[in-house]
Amino acid sequence: MRAAVVLFTRDLRVHDNPALARAVAEAETVLPLFVLDEGIGRTRYGTAAYRNAFLLEALADLDSSLRSLGAALDVRVGEVVAETVRAAREVGATTVFASADVSPYAVGRERRLAAELDLRLVDGTFVVPAGEVTPTGNDHYQVFSPYHRAWSQVSFGAPEATPTALRLPTGVVAGRAPAPAFVPPMLGGETAGVERAGAWLRSCLDGYGSGGHDAVAADATSRLSPYVHFGCVSARALAVRARERGGEAFVRQLCWRDFYAQILFAQPRTQVEDMRPRGDLWLDDPEALSAWKEGMTGYPLVDAGMRQLRQEGWMHNRARMVAASFLVKDLGIDWREGARHFFDLLLDGDVAQNIGNWQWVAGTGVDTRPNRIYNPTAQLKKLDPEGEYVRRYVPELADVPSRAIAEPGLLAPSYPGPIVDHGTATEAFRRRRGLD
Repeated sequence: MRAAVVLFTRDLRVHDNPALARAVAEAETVLPLFVLDEGIGRTRYGTAAYRNAFLLEALADLDSSLRSLGAALDVRVGEVVAETVRAAREVGATTVFASADVSPYAVGRERRLAAELDLRLVDGTFVVPAGEVTPTGNDHYQVFSPYHRAWSQVSFGAPEATPTALRLPTGVVAGRAPAPAFVPPMLGGETAGVERAGAWLRSCLDGYGSGGHDAVAADATSRLSPYVHFGCVSARALAVRARERGGEAFVRQLCWRDFYAQILFAQPRTQVEDMRPRGDLWLDDPEALSAWKEGMTGYPLVDAGMRQLRQEGWMHNRARMVAASFLVKDLGIDWREGARHFFDLLLDGDVAQNIGNWQWVAGTGVDTRPNRIYNPTAQLKKLDPEGEYVRRYVPELADVPSRAIAEPGLLAPSYPGPIVDHGTATEAFRRRRGLD
């Protein structure tokens, strides 16, 4: 093969990149390509400012890595299939290598590419690809525990070697990605991601399974989700390294990522529809929705999480669960409103993860206890008993003593009172679901 195109999508790295490795092994010259998709750019997903800035930094970092190997990243703007076909024709290539993905948008893109070019899809996005482990009589798992057992028996394999050199086709003048308009809350790219992964595995992995992932104030989770989402860090390589160090609790979280991916791949409608409809009659309450988005609900843990999301494009997972439960089950607002808001602000913004977790909290997805409700006051006392996390993001509560942080009342006159009573809201939710 004289020339081939490597279409980068959510695999923005040179280490453990099967698409890149296959192209280097089979072609004399390789054109690394990324297309800033105008179609995505017009959607809610594509207009997220934090995520776009992170992406542009990741592209600049990838370009730097490719240039050190003798190539460059050709960045184009337009419709992905049309731009990929155009690039292939310019360099005399008929084959394009790419990493397979699971969202309806990605699957459609792959189908259109395959109609135009010799598309070679490889598994470079997940630890275990969607469809590799299946239950008897079905093409995907709908319950996590049996999926995790089957997934854990699969050999992850050895990460692909990083190419030592690349050759661009003759005459290529690679287009560069535009500079981000601002510096995102986390530095994007493979270099930063690999550095963060190494440091976290060395310093925090051992304590992750013994409560480190629950302590919201300690900030002891990896914060690797944006890097894994964009493929700046290989999910497979990360799982291999964590498992070698005995970090099964963390590896389990990577399994959750694969679990949600195989559900979305098998049931694409769940991106917008309930996986398990409960007959919910959602409430239309713009004022309550706005208070939730702004972190002004009067429930300190919910508000701290929502303000962290707005400031950092990220929220601690335990705070995410409590904030999401509050929107759906205390306020009675459709989970899709929450998913859309998270897409607007999250650095990771992974479709399968975001939708899967929101449906889990709403009880319309894979949770085996679909009607569970998190008490935001009790959860604060459990997860942030000294109020350190809350004070970090809710400065109105800076002077409230720890014993009163969960229910500040008159001690913080600038902080709003609760917009709903949790007990009353819980009873109302149960009535709407026909549980009483």
